[in-house]
Amino acid sequence: MTIKRENGEQVSYDPRRLHGVTLYRETERSLAQGDRVQFTAPNREQRIANRELGTLEKIDDSGNLQVRLDSGRTVAFNIKENPHLDYGYAVTSHSSQGQTADRVLVQVDTEQAGEKLVNRRLAYVAVSRGRYDAQLYTNDKTHLTEQLSRDVSHRSAIEPSRESAPSAQKIEPRSARSQVQEHVQQMGHSISR
Repeated sequence: MTIKRENGEQVSYDPRRLHGVTLYRETERSLAQGDRVQFTAPNREQRIANRELGTLEKIDDSGNLQVRLDSGRTVAFNIKENPHLDYGYAVTSHSSQGQTADRVLVQVDTEQAGEKLVNRRLAYVAVSRGRYDAQLYTNDKTHLTEQLSRDVSHRSAIEPSRESAPSAQKIEPRSARSQVQEHVQQMGHSISR
C-alpha cells in the first residue's frame, strides 16, 4: 500500500510486515456541547479506550474539549492533540460489546452483510445490549432468520472432539431464531421489517 503525505512524499507499507499502522480518513465534524461522542482511537495518556463513549460538556474556540465519559470520569484535551473523535449516537455491534443501554435499535441489511458479519454471534451481542428493549430492523425478515442461524464459533483445543466420544449423544444447539424469539418474548422486544 502506498500513501501520499500532505508534503507530497510517498511512503509504501507492506501490511504483512508492518503492524501498528492505522489508516483513517480525515473528515470534518461539527460538534456542540451536549453531543454524544465516541473515541475512534485509544489514548493511553488519558486512559481512553478505543470506541469509548461520552458526552461533550465544554468546547471553546481554541479546540479545547471536556468530555464526560459514560464511566463517569471527565477528560479534557485539545482536539488537535486527539483528533480521533466521532459522533456517538450510533455504534457498531462490535464496538458495543461490554456496554449496556436501556434500549437498542439494530439495523441489519441482509443484502449488504456477509456471513462473517451477520451470524449467531451478532444476534447475541446486538440483542443482549438492551436492558429493557431491543428492536431489529431489516429489509428481509426471512433471510435474516437464515443468516442469524449461522454458527461461526470455533471449537476450543481442549474441547473433546465429537468423533472421539461415540457414546455421547449429539445435542443440537437451539437455533439463533429460537434464541432470539425466546429473548423477544421474555424482554418484550420486537422484530420489525
